[in-house]
Amino acid sequence: MELTPSDALSGVVRSMVDTAHGKVQFRSAGMAPQVTHVLLHGIGSASVSWAFQLGSAVGRSDVRVLAWDAPGYGRSAHLPIDMPCAQDYAERLWSWLDALSVSQPVVLAGHSLGALMVASAARLRPQAVSRLVLLAPARGYGAAPLAERERVVQGRLNNLQQLGPHGMALARGAAMLSPDASSVLQAAVRETMAQIDPAGYAQAVQMLGQADLAQDLKTLRCPVVVASGEADTVTPPASCDLVAQALASQRISLGLVGHACPLEAANAVNALLGLPALGGLN
Repeated sequence: MELTPSDALSGVVRSMVDTAHGKVQFRSAGMAPQVTHVLLHGIGSASVSWAFQLGSAVGRSDVRVLAWDAPGYGRSAHLPIDMPCAQDYAERLWSWLDALSVSQPVVLAGHSLGALMVASAARLRPQAVSRLVLLAPARGYGAAPLAERERVVQGRLNNLQQLGPHGMALARGAAMLSPDASSVLQAAVRETMAQIDPAGYAQAVQMLGQADLAQDLKTLRCPVVVASGEADTVTPPASCDLVAQALASQRISLGLVGHACPLEAANAVNALLGLPALGGLN
């Protein structure tokens, strides 16, 4: 029987912490003395999208994995401005880890929009990041012509206003996975997207519109890995190839999977992160 995200989250702890910049809700797993991995989700998602990575750490003494609900997602406090930039999320990230007394360098992974956040975070505190993993990274539209930036931002905001979270989940959920993805994963993606907070999503859309991943990548000193699936229609392979080329490296292919690769290519992603494999996955 196929392992479901809900099954994988058995034993994963969900917590809330007060930080210097507002409350952050997160999931954690593993019993290592220090945090080893920090995982940031994408724009239509939440910490649950890392279910198979978190689940792989349950009961282990060699890793400790954290996955946040970004500002404005779940019960995490919204950012105090309507049009935040990637650095605003990065600063909230470090205030969260400071509140948890994380003192050793971590593997920092970002999926899609989360890639913009982790790259900015690594720029702010390069000494705190041992390795950066960018999964199906969004490049941002900060370097695009103004008309294109406005089209993308307004288009997403219009969809949110017209459809609402549940309608967006029905309309866009299938695009997050390959056509061969199981019904279990399709349902999980739709359920997570249907629960987004409209105000938090709107802030994230504004960040996407002005972010420029390439600019942050120029400043990074830590090792960086770029990976994505061949059936990704949200951040297509050619787009992710450009991210890797900016680092003078090559994109790692995760196979014939879609955009939600931490779910659909869970064990391949776990291998990239240095996490154990999980049984029961296709």
